[in-house]
Amino acid sequence: MSLTPYRTAVLPEWVDYNGHLRDAFYLLIFSHATDTLMDQLGLDEAGRARTGHTLYTLECHINYLTEVKEGETVEVRTQLLAHDGKRLHIHHALHRPGEATSLAQSEQMLMNIDTATGRSALFDAAVAQRVKQLADIQRDWPMPEYVQRLIGLPPAK
Repeated sequence: MSLTPYRTAVLPEWVDYNGHLRDAFYLLIFSHATDTLMDQLGLDEAGRARTGHTLYTLECHINYLTEVKEGETVEVRTQLLAHDGKRLHIHHALHRPGEATSLAQSEQMLMNIDTATGRSALFDAAVAQRVKQLADIQRDWPMPEYVQRLIGLPPAK
């Protein structure tokens, strides 16, 4: 199983008064990358209809590293950091195509949801197999720099 990155151009309506990608649209791009991941795991439209399952985002952290300008093409490379029977711990990295330096990074926790009950559910067997395949492919990938970071300031003195 090969993971195809999500790719898009930065649209004019995504750019703010500073001339760069508005912070909310980084999350939109990462959200579309999650949809691409879902498609590749078998939770595309047909898979969601077949299983009655979808993914919900439980938590998301974004690190904005470099300005992105209108009209640029960017891609998101996704890494599966960990998984269990119901959850995926993933990392998205935003890049210019062909470049190693990331523009932004997002760490996310996703939960498999049974849409009939609105509650968490074990992955369907076919989806679980694809998750395992992806985990096996990425097993030896290095841990991204911007994972498990905390936000905060030292206490005021």
